[in-house]
Amino acid sequence: MGLEALAMDQKGYRRGSFQSSTSDEDMLEIAGASLDFSMADDDPPLDREMGGFSSYNGGGMNGTSTMMDFLEEPLPGVGTYEDFNTIDWVREKSRDRDRHREITSRSKESTWALIHSVSDAFSGWLLMLLIGLLAGSLAGLIDISAHWMTDLKEGVCLAGFWFNHEHCCWKSNTTFTDRDKCPEWKSWSQLILGHGEGAFAYILNYFMYVIWALLFSLLAVLLVKGFAPYACGSGIPEIKTILSGFIIRGYLGKWTLIIKTITLVLAVSSGLSLGKEGPLVHVACCCGNILCHLFTKYRKNEAKRREVLSAAAAAGVSVAFGAPIGGVLFSLEEVSYYFPLKTLWRSFFAALVAAFTLRSINPFGNSRLVLFYVEFHMPWHLLELVPFILLGIFGGLWGAFFIRSNIAWCRRRKMTKLGKYPVLEVFVVTAITAILAFPNEYTRMSTSELISELFNDCGILDSSKLCEYVNDFNSTKGDDLPDRAAGPGVYTAMWQLALALIMKVFITIFTFGMKVPSGLFIPSMAVGAIAGRLLGVAVEQLAYYHHDWAIFSGWCSQGADCITPGLYAMVGAAACLGGVTRMTVSLVVIMFELTGGLEYIVPLMAAAMTSKWVADAIGREGIYDAHIRLNGYPFLEAKEEFSHKTLAMDVMRPRRNDPPLTVITQDSMTVEDVETIINETTYSGYPVVVSRESQRLVGFVLRRDLIISIENARKKQDGIVSTSIIYFTDHSPPLPPSSPSMLKLRSILDLSPFTVTDQTPMEIVVDIFRKLGLRQCLVTHNGKLLGIITKKDVLKHIAQLANQDPDSILFN
Repeated sequence: MGLEALAMDQKGYRRGSFQSSTSDEDMLEIAGASLDFSMADDDPPLDREMGGFSSYNGGGMNGTSTMMDFLEEPLPGVGTYEDFNTIDWVREKSRDRDRHREITSRSKESTWALIHSVSDAFSGWLLMLLIGLLAGSLAGLIDISAHWMTDLKEGVCLAGFWFNHEHCCWKSNTTFTDRDKCPEWKSWSQLILGHGEGAFAYILNYFMYVIWALLFSLLAVLLVKGFAPYACGSGIPEIKTILSGFIIRGYLGKWTLIIKTITLVLAVSSGLSLGKEGPLVHVACCCGNILCHLFTKYRKNEAKRREVLSAAAAAGVSVAFGAPIGGVLFSLEEVSYYFPLKTLWRSFFAALVAAFTLRSINPFGNSRLVLFYVEFHMPWHLLELVPFILLGIFGGLWGAFFIRSNIAWCRRRKMTKLGKYPVLEVFVVTAITAILAFPNEYTRMSTSELISELFNDCGILDSSKLCEYVNDFNSTKGDDLPDRAAGPGVYTAMWQLALALIMKVFITIFTFGMKVPSGLFIPSMAVGAIAGRLLGVAVEQLAYYHHDWAIFSGWCSQGADCITPGLYAMVGAAACLGGVTRMTVSLVVIMFELTGGLEYIVPLMAAAMTSKWVADAIGREGIYDAHIRLNGYPFLEAKEEFSHKTLAMDVMRPRRNDPPLTVITQDSMTVEDVETIINETTYSGYPVVVSRESQRLVGFVLRRDLIISIENARKKQDGIVSTSIIYFTDHSPPLPPSSPSMLKLRSILDLSPFTVTDQTPMEIVVDIFRKLGLRQCLVTHNGKLLGIITKKDVLKHIAQLANQDPDSILFN
């Protein structure tokens, strides 16, 4: 999962040319080394070891020329960001407002400008339409392919090898009870040996199942390792970080999209304990990022692009669960950092289009968007809230246990040699999963089919072992079957489900975080659904045999259909998913969109809330936040309160005994002086002051903008030499006539950097960083510059106060 594992064999990786686009499209050509994070440092200007652009030397032309403002026209690259750095939300929003004002004022001048203004306003909706269409189409393709390849492990269709088991038997004349045994579908033993019975046939089917599983998973991990290291994992922790303003180039690029789509099908088909729902959010965000390049408004503005990615995340969940409203709420509750009202409407539209596209493709052939859509009809009783809350407690306990175990395993993977052998790890985990899964029919089937079976309410025609009750049809009323005594099939199913639960609980810990696309929604729901079904059947049998007990006598008479075990499975699934992710509102909406059962909102709410309370009591972080912290991403959690009484002066740099703050003066430093500062430090920007003596603040200039501006001035402006004065004022300083041309760089200076006084409480500073999305904040005392606080300093300070390792924050 961690970017360290991903890797560029490029010590001090930086782009040599600044003409390249600033998009996340640029795919990093990386495979199997390790990143040097010390380069992209957003620390305050205190001298540290050289890196990044430290080798930069401008060689220039001699000659004299009249002084000019070199940056009247914006240069390519100015105002853009380094990889693994944080964007400046305030600056990006300001630039977008300026652009919008200019378009609005021009629209009154001519018809063409008016048309341009209208098209600019409409471009956001058009982009949402395209994202919805592309995300829905890819989701349909993934669903169909994964269904077919999952069935390929067990056999093949003679009528056409491209049919999965269910589609193969559609045209067959077999009876309803034998619908899975049609002559067109042959298991591998029937195909190779000519018969499917006996020990040797079983061993051959077992062998073929394991071989196909290993083939699919190895192909997936080799594709990820070779072509797109960013395609592994769920992607949601990184997308949360990107939406908070961090830049990870290539994470949402075209290669990542192609490889993630292919390997997601392979990973799901291999039978590993993972789901496709989380990675579908990553796939949808890749679609959003790539389509942003069609529109200048989004291509050139990082903040606007993040609004689009929030909507794309909603479309991803919409197609993963067939829950458009749940998708919008998921984006709002779980992944988005900045979510204005306009983004809410656009997310709603993108989710709608994506769900409509998937419905048009109809991947499951049943006019449903998901494999486990169910409809219950029986009402629930108030006393059933007790077992529902018990399921909530189980979900919270399992969520906390899973997060701790998985993070411990992922940390071990990062710190030991294990992380150097991703292919071997995937091979071993797949082999263990396949060998344990085949003998048990509930682990052999795909996890989505398992959840579908567990959610199912037994009807008259159901041939599943879970529905093998002792039938007494004299008391049947319509379609609803009364509570019945469990038959031998149900007891067998209970044992098998209990074993499946133990296997899923432990194998998922080692699967999530491997170098293949792996979602957590489906395995979490499977654990909860198994626990819920077991509890549901237990309560059902208790009510059947003891209907005269006081707790049942009022509402559950003999021969009535009181308990729905499928509902317990659904509530358990919601509880476990809530325990792992800490979702509440979006989770309940997704679950009732899945089931179409509005009357079950209260049980779902009770279970989701209980699981969150229990899990929060054990550990505050959800799985995605835990992975963000494990990987050292600069994510400032908006939900956490800062309650310590520290001041800005306690956190700012430089500290006591540190070298003084590195600053640039407004009109007295030469090109050579500025180049020396750039070469000897690795910081993202420098405060500009009136003079070293006064330390009165003028503004803030970014290192990247300085380098690009000086480099271009040396190439294109006559007379710029090492002794040329750089000035940031409106008017040039008085100099002797014989001095070389001066370089005016006022246009790259931020004249309104955010400042606080040294006595500002840190809780206010943290709030400012959260709500304005700042990269850095300057600290003054009586109007004089004292120091600087960066986002990284804030995160390190929070980590220190929480008794965590402050050096775990790797990025800016």
